[in-house]
Amino acid sequence: MTDHVKNAPSVSVQYAATGASKKSNELGMRAMQERAYQMRGEQYLLIKSPPASGKSRALMFIALDKLENQGLKQAIIVVPERSIGASFKDTPLSKYGFWSDWKVAPQWNLCNAPGADDPKVAKGKVASVKAFLASGDRVLVCTHATFRFAVDDMGVEAFDDRLIAVDEFHHVSANPENRLGAHLRDFMVRDKTHIVAMTGSYFRGDAEAVLMPEDEARFETVTYTYYEQLNGYDHLKSLDIGYYFYSGRYLDAIAEVLDAGRKTIVHIPNVNARESLGDKIREAEDIMQALGTWKGADPDTGFQLVERPDGTVLKIADLVDDDGARRDRVIGSLKDPAHADDRNHVDIIIALGMAKEGFDWIWCEHALTVGYRSSLTEIVQIIGRATRDAPGKTSARFTNLIAEPDASEETVNEAVNDTLKAIAASLLMEQVLAPKFTFTPKSAGSKDGFDYGENGYQNGKTNVGFNEGTGQFHMEIGGLVPPKSAEAKRICEQDINEVLAAFVQDRQTVERGVFDDETPAEEYTQIRMGRIVADRYPELSDDDREAVRQHAVAAIAMTQQGKAKAPAHDPSDEPKANTAFITGVRQYVTDVKDLEIDLIDRINPFQTARAILAKSMDEAVLRDIAAIIARKRINLTHDEARMLAERAVRFRQERGRLPSLTSTDAWERQMAEGIAFLQRKAAANA
Repeated sequence: MTDHVKNAPSVSVQYAATGASKKSNELGMRAMQERAYQMRGEQYLLIKSPPASGKSRALMFIALDKLENQGLKQAIIVVPERSIGASFKDTPLSKYGFWSDWKVAPQWNLCNAPGADDPKVAKGKVASVKAFLASGDRVLVCTHATFRFAVDDMGVEAFDDRLIAVDEFHHVSANPENRLGAHLRDFMVRDKTHIVAMTGSYFRGDAEAVLMPEDEARFETVTYTYYEQLNGYDHLKSLDIGYYFYSGRYLDAIAEVLDAGRKTIVHIPNVNARESLGDKIREAEDIMQALGTWKGADPDTGFQLVERPDGTVLKIADLVDDDGARRDRVIGSLKDPAHADDRNHVDIIIALGMAKEGFDWIWCEHALTVGYRSSLTEIVQIIGRATRDAPGKTSARFTNLIAEPDASEETVNEAVNDTLKAIAASLLMEQVLAPKFTFTPKSAGSKDGFDYGENGYQNGKTNVGFNEGTGQFHMEIGGLVPPKSAEAKRICEQDINEVLAAFVQDRQTVERGVFDDETPAEEYTQIRMGRIVADRYPELSDDDREAVRQHAVAAIAMTQQGKAKAPAHDPSDEPKANTAFITGVRQYVTDVKDLEIDLIDRINPFQTARAILAKSMDEAVLRDIAAIIARKRINLTHDEARMLAERAVRFRQERGRLPSLTSTDAWERQMAEGIAFLQRKAAANA
């Protein structure tokens, strides 16, 4: 097969670039920081906010208040890797209006201390933590690893009456094997510390939860969305997310997606990944060779110099090189504050495990990632490298270069799962980056700050409003089940993206949604989504679970239908506010008499995935994939059959009869199959 790259249609989101998210109040706080500071009195606080929104400084404001006004003795800032410790360096907050400055004594920023975070060689840093606890100083910064070893050594009681602030909180897991997660649970059981948790991946689409539901319920949550962040920038107006499928070696295809004229971070695949060629040093060298002719290394910065065919010389930072001295020189050059505002300091960064979360290069315009990434958290972190606001930077892009499945049956079975997950991730990114939706029952009343169109809010109609300042939609839906408990209301308002993350990563859901034309949409939106909500939120009542399920399905429907109705964008136009999407959603609402839940539940959430996949693979590959999935038809589980039977009871109440196995309606047949399944089980157990 000829080596090639196929372009999957990319998601493109336009932003207003109002500058709102970067404007400071009288205390020097930006929008997200002000929102978080309002919650500074909470003992357990979870801040879910995208990269570059100012979480580090938000924590400084909160920590200083806890130390000065809430009686806490000390603040311990915990970061995943040493390089991120620089985010908590001394900061003159009073210069911008706050009542105090942020200061960290040099000996207490352990991220700058020599020594690896390994239990065999980290005893010195643990001793430093012990010395800090006994001192009169107020702030310590260390890595997750150092903190874990310190708690192992001293126990949780040694940290009483202190603030524990965990940056990049998604590294924590509810898995008992996750030591940091176990320590945090112990802190919460003892209940004598304050905890502030921060993450730039504010949804959790990975296999394991960060916290158990009962633990997370103790946290007050501050949510600041990607859309709010990007919509409020001064310069960045659009973000593109694209998937490309290649056959052959990725090195032969990368030149087609790597634009040397854009400031780019290239993440090559892990050495254990299928896309890896087994020699990371050679892979980095081959990427540079594809860009031009190597002219040596700059002795001061360590950057590799590569001359393009047009004579321009690219400065490339190689973070793949294992040589410690050379890599430290390159890292030092990238972090040099004297060049922070110099767009021409470096052109391309090639990395493997580095330059992801917490890596701040505001000029990055393109994050190019080779190979499938199983973690949506990692994808969001990588996207965050390109979404910093910078003068003259009007667009950013994330590209994922993925191996295309072979047409042969023995290899496609493995590859299809990876490819489907990647496409599901792109669907999730589309939803995450779209404006936030607030749904209420029909005729619930207007909301302040929302524009309901030329005629305004109309009682008895299906209204849709838009708040230009926050990028938020308010929509009324007939038949919507409202959340009753405070927790269900919080989930519907703040965590719907997390529900969607779990939904689109469910392998069976995605496989059937993309390839099985006969599967009714209700199976995904009612049975599968219902199961996911029940698994994630077992403490909710049945009514509240149904409310969360309906809100999640509605969010998918609004995004998909809004994009379908949106006017075509002329690529020659200057990016504008998100008017095309807004117009599309309003057209969708006005195109139907009533936006009822029954209608929403019939929308296939994978219609975009099918279009992407069909355009990205040839007929032979699709035929082989479809045949494989057809052979592994999914049997109903007992819980799924029970949920179908419950729907069948509602069907009988509405229609006066039970669903029929011979009905021409696919959803009615599914409900009938659920009843038949339970009947067979009951007969077998009789």
